[in-house]
Amino acid sequence: MLRGVDLVIAPGELVCVLGPNGAGKTTLFKTIAGLIKPGEGSVHIMGSSLARIGTERIASLGVGFVPEGRRLFPAMTVAQNLRLGFEAVSPGGTDLAQRMLEVGRIFPRVTERADQIAGTLSGGEQAMVALARALIGRPKVIIMDEPSLGLSPKLIGEYFDIVNRLHREGTTILLIEQNAEMALRVATRGYVLSRGRIVATDEAGALRTSSVVRNLYFS
Repeated sequence: MLRGVDLVIAPGELVCVLGPNGAGKTTLFKTIAGLIKPGEGSVHIMGSSLARIGTERIASLGVGFVPEGRRLFPAMTVAQNLRLGFEAVSPGGTDLAQRMLEVGRIFPRVTERADQIAGTLSGGEQAMVALARALIGRPKVIIMDEPSLGLSPKLIGEYFDIVNRLHREGTTILLIEQNAEMALRVATRGYVLSRGRIVATDEAGALRTSSVVRNLYFS
């Protein structure tokens, strides 16, 4: 359960939300995505109230989601998974091929695996497909929930390099993540969540040496 969470992300920022297991990070993601209705308060995305626009229209506002566990359709091909991401933003759109080329420049491996069944991919490949699916709609904002979960240290480094690149190119990112070290390397600012409450917020550099972060992760 979340309690009094007040979180703001300005255009162009890469903001991380940190917290150990059970802190409420996935609940926060689901609330922002409209999968859980807040008992109090409100969620505004791109200046619009989530209660007014409805969950089904979030993607059309320019928001891409990368859920925990990737949430690919395992029996469908990589290309079919990407098409679903495209159609969520541009139903009936005609530039899917162009979007696929754009995604392929960032994720050559995803293009190589376009005809492969998604459920047969490695964990790292699935993570890249999930991010590519969010990007194919050319989002202004990407909201990610625990993207490093289950990845090897090498793949985590590669993944966060891509996240950092997307941020430098102008995409606003909310990164909900347990891996504090990697998240704070790429973030401009961060929040620390514990037991459903924000217990600290600061610039990323300051949070790296924060006693709150140290106590939550290393005590």
